[in-house]
Amino acid sequence: MRDRDNETSDDVDNGVLTSTDSLETTGIGIVDGSTAQVEVSLPTLHDEDAYLAEEDLGDAALTAEPIEESAPAPASDVPVAEDVIDADVVASPTPTGTVVTGQTRRAMHHANEVDKHSLERVHPARVEEEPLQSRRLDQLGADRETADLLTADRLIDRSRVADAEPDGPWQKFVYAATARRVNLGDSKRARARKELDRRIAAPLHGGAKFVPVLSRKGGVGKTSVTTLLGMALADAREDRVIAVDANPDRGTLAERIGRTSGKTVRDLVRMRADVTGFNDLSSIVARDETRLDVLASDADPHLSEAFSDRDYHDVSAVAAHYYSLVLTDTGTGIVHSVMDATLELADQLVVVAGRSIDEARLASETLTWLESNGYSEQVRSAIVVLNTSRPGASLVKPEELEAHFRSRVRAVVTLPYDAHIATGGAISFRDLAPSARLAARELAALVVEGLRNPGSGR
Repeated sequence: MRDRDNETSDDVDNGVLTSTDSLETTGIGIVDGSTAQVEVSLPTLHDEDAYLAEEDLGDAALTAEPIEESAPAPASDVPVAEDVIDADVVASPTPTGTVVTGQTRRAMHHANEVDKHSLERVHPARVEEEPLQSRRLDQLGADRETADLLTADRLIDRSRVADAEPDGPWQKFVYAATARRVNLGDSKRARARKELDRRIAAPLHGGAKFVPVLSRKGGVGKTSVTTLLGMALADAREDRVIAVDANPDRGTLAERIGRTSGKTVRDLVRMRADVTGFNDLSSIVARDETRLDVLASDADPHLSEAFSDRDYHDVSAVAAHYYSLVLTDTGTGIVHSVMDATLELADQLVVVAGRSIDEARLASETLTWLESNGYSEQVRSAIVVLNTSRPGASLVKPEELEAHFRSRVRAVVTLPYDAHIATGGAISFRDLAPSARLAARELAALVVEGLRNPGSGR
């Protein structure tokens, strides 16, 4: 085989220029009409010089003298990582006007190969690993269980857990007589009571709810209904309930719980900027045995200014911050300014009617006035309470009264006569007749259901 490096045939280029007319030779000392050979000196690449290979090749002096072709560098045993830069794809700059022979190109390619392996030594290739990634629970192994499988039904040995003691006189007797071996479960009445508790204690969402109790006629039991409703709610619920006496004149709501704090709504209006926590508010309100808080009206006869709509808004803003349910015992003046503020905030209306003809008519006219003044939707979802304030049978047919109001509102509740309430003194929820307490609890359940499903009118 012929040695390509020692080839002297005329057809070999050897980098000799036929003309130097277009070449600037001043810098390399070439006389016009002469030929010159430029020596190319390739630097030895070290690891720390690997990144400078391109610059070294560009700045090296060129020569036309034959250059022995070096053997290609052995391939590195270290696997090449995907992110290592391939030196072959980095083009080495060639100075303008430089004469490059075939041997020079081969030498430059060899330098790039050396550069490539040098880069591999500087940045050792990483061993390919499976990338870390999150896995869904359903992608885990079949033998692995998640925490939601640790349920009470699975872990608790029911055979070792005694059933709850039944509620009901006959059920309790059988349970005790059989040494707790026979459990008949709760009585029908007990199940109904627990279901009513569940309805009253249902959670409310979306901030404080306002429930005004209205009546256009005094003496029909509006304040008593407000008190009973508040007690039934506070007794069954875990959140806070407050009843506000918003009577523009003198109200008697605080007298119905038999406890007083000595403070009134007027004090709260003056001190509202200083109320920074529930402890500050608890010193103003009074609380009864069911945990119902009551904010009394101002009973000072020397006051020239009645409780106004602005006062009610101030009181409501504070109450809404600390209570889930705000009941309002309103006055009889439906066109009074405080009534406008009360209706503006109302989430559920409770209208109290007596069981006489004139009392029933006034209650029905109240509904008509509300419908005529933009509260038609509130009327459809309202509750009417037919309060029996006098003992004995009435000549007015109760079923006819109920039928009339059921045609206009969502629900009607009849509150039976109770001597404990009729005295006009403090009310103890535990001392009420069972029928009166049941009616108050049914009213509370209907109110909560209306608040949980707004707009659920007829």
